[in-house]
Amino acid sequence: MEIWKRNLAICCCASFIVSVGMSQMAPILPLYIESLGINNFQEIERWSGIIFSCNFISLAIFSPIWGRLSDKYGRKPMTLRASLWLGIIMVGMGLAQNVYQLAGLRLAQGAMSGFQAAIIPLIAQSTPKEHSGWALGIFFTSQVSGALLGPLFGGLLSETVGYRENFFIIGACCFVGFLLLFLLKENFHPQPQIAALTLSRTFNALPDKKLIIGLFVTTLIMQFALMSIQPIITVYIAQLAASPEHLALIAGIVFSCAGFASMLSASRIGRLADTIGSQKILFISLLLSGCSFILQGFVRTPAELGALRFILGIATAGLLPSVNNLIRQYTPSACLGRIYGFNQSAQFLGMFAGSFLGGHLAALIGIKNVFFITALLLLLNAVWCRVMIYHPKRSN
Repeated sequence: MEIWKRNLAICCCASFIVSVGMSQMAPILPLYIESLGINNFQEIERWSGIIFSCNFISLAIFSPIWGRLSDKYGRKPMTLRASLWLGIIMVGMGLAQNVYQLAGLRLAQGAMSGFQAAIIPLIAQSTPKEHSGWALGIFFTSQVSGALLGPLFGGLLSETVGYRENFFIIGACCFVGFLLLFLLKENFHPQPQIAALTLSRTFNALPDKKLIIGLFVTTLIMQFALMSIQPIITVYIAQLAASPEHLALIAGIVFSCAGFASMLSASRIGRLADTIGSQKILFISLLLSGCSFILQGFVRTPAELGALRFILGIATAGLLPSVNNLIRQYTPSACLGRIYGFNQSAQFLGMFAGSFLGGHLAALIGIKNVFFITALLLLLNAVWCRVMIYHPKRSN
């Protein structure tokens, strides 16, 4: 087997296992906070939001730093460091005695992790350019698959072994990923003169600075738009459902439709991007996402919402993999980690702002209007993509 294919398989397996572990946290976090002595419902909600979102802030700040270090010392050492740290921090969360310790550990998790900022450039750099769209689509599939299974395992484990013990199991998943990543083979040759470049000189060294900055803006907008809906999906389903019976099950099914569609289509869309160009895939995906959100604002039943969420999942499978592939195509290898780090910052800032503001917007203007605002943002993003990123003369 070729080295790049072997590395891709290892990264996908490790990412799948880590994603299965990390995605277990979301459904059990409010219950764990309650077990730490927070009994008021509103306080539980408040602390859940603080603890869940503070990780995005530290990730946004520190991702470019870890990206720069991966340019200097190699991608493999950074993936090993990040996965090992995730395992340690999860065990620490299982030992937390109060919500303040838990919040501090979440901040430390984001500050010291940088898993994505190292593993994505490793895949992108070791894969031939003509196959990079497919490879990044396969990697995205492994992440989404793990994220879909994780909440299911988390719910089952919490009922059988307890909340604290579940965090130890999450840590064990991260340690397994850490051990798998030792099998990677990286032919890394540092270029000190490029690794030492200042921020302004790094961007000046890019062959297509306009495209890269356009990609950062696209990532920020699309993550804000997509995450603004996440906190209110269950409430919206409750309004659509004929009765409150089995609401949690219905919400879980509807919520998973997008992820399931992304899992099925990501590798196929990635292969198509290698053929027709990632600019076209990104533009079409943004248009399809925007149209899907418009229609979601008019649905009358949870089944209709689930069908449109499935279509949305196909569209979103072409978003981040296309962005990552375009960065790969137009960034020198020596500063690839740093540029991916900045894109990760844009991604996490968008996720934080979207998840924080989505609920507030729904309270102010109504849930349906949030769908329309989200659609508008994505369609404007498509226009931005067409103007700033897409150019017929660019290949892939």
